[in-house]
Amino acid sequence: MIFDPILDLFRGKAVTIAPLDGAFRPNTALEEANLAQAVAQPDNLIVHGGRLLFSSGSDLFTFTPGGTPAIQRSFGAPISALAASPGGHLAVALDDGQLFVADREITLPQGVACITAMSFGDDTSLYLCNGSATHRPGDWALDLMEKNSSGSLWRLDPATGAAVSLADNLAFPNGVLVDGQSVIVAESWRHRLLRLTGGTVTPLLEKLPGYPARLAPASGGGAWLSLFAPRNRLVEFVLQEDAYRRDMIAQVPRPYWIAPSLASGASFLEPLQCGGIKTMGIHKPWSPSRSYGLVARLDNAFRPVASYHSRANGARHGVTSVAEYGGYLWVGSKGGNALLSLSQKG
Repeated sequence: MIFDPILDLFRGKAVTIAPLDGAFRPNTALEEANLAQAVAQPDNLIVHGGRLLFSSGSDLFTFTPGGTPAIQRSFGAPISALAASPGGHLAVALDDGQLFVADREITLPQGVACITAMSFGDDTSLYLCNGSATHRPGDWALDLMEKNSSGSLWRLDPATGAAVSLADNLAFPNGVLVDGQSVIVAESWRHRLLRLTGGTVTPLLEKLPGYPARLAPASGGGAWLSLFAPRNRLVEFVLQEDAYRRDMIAQVPRPYWIAPSLASGASFLEPLQCGGIKTMGIHKPWSPSRSYGLVARLDNAFRPVASYHSRANGARHGVTSVAEYGGYLWVGSKGGNALLSLSQKG
């Protein structure tokens, strides 16, 4: 239409989403993966002291393949992040803003109360993602719907408690990994990875098809990246409609917002998401979805080279964390209440 260039000035920014193609070509690897353990909302997988650790709500679990998860410790609030240092120190962050390193509580700077991810550079450097200056980690959907970008990255000395801000105005930093002299950060609401070198922040991987979460080192170099929910055009459209979002936040229960989700399909009150509903009793795997399961393998340059999926008609959605351990990739499907394992041999 010849008037489109003029009308576009009033339509706002076009809604465009990177397709699931190339290294992100859909498959059913997560749906077919071995169910190591059914557990409520597994999250924050790390290797510590030769053991696999993960969180479930306010409980910290240890897990031995072939065995049953055992509670190592329980806290007074849900665990929002875990990290292990080269020297064996364990850092535990809670949804209420508390941080413990080697069982000692650390006093954090004012405004740092939303720790979504952590990574040790060495025993004297702990990098913290402060997802939001106004919300807790569990309120991530509200932070997205308010279109906030008040997150920050910090470096903390656990011994002294001294903290230095390395970057601010981040749109919900949700994953961090030390890579030599650089720090890699996953910025969820801008669908990208950033590299911080010295005082310079540069985009590293942009236009991801989902919302990135935790990063984990991969054997042979590179990293694993969890993407906890898919992007879709309906959510992107709603993010442009400020009045609608304000009314939705005020009047609609949070589980039924037009927003990304770790799991979907449990209630007929959920937004239908266009083609995401069942047609003649069948949920199409390629249909739009509020939730999805996705893990990406990144090479040494942090370029995606492979991915594992649980598609729209699957159940192993909401992957927030992965870890390599004992020759397997362990995957926490928080939305699917499942701890999965995939062999990395070959």
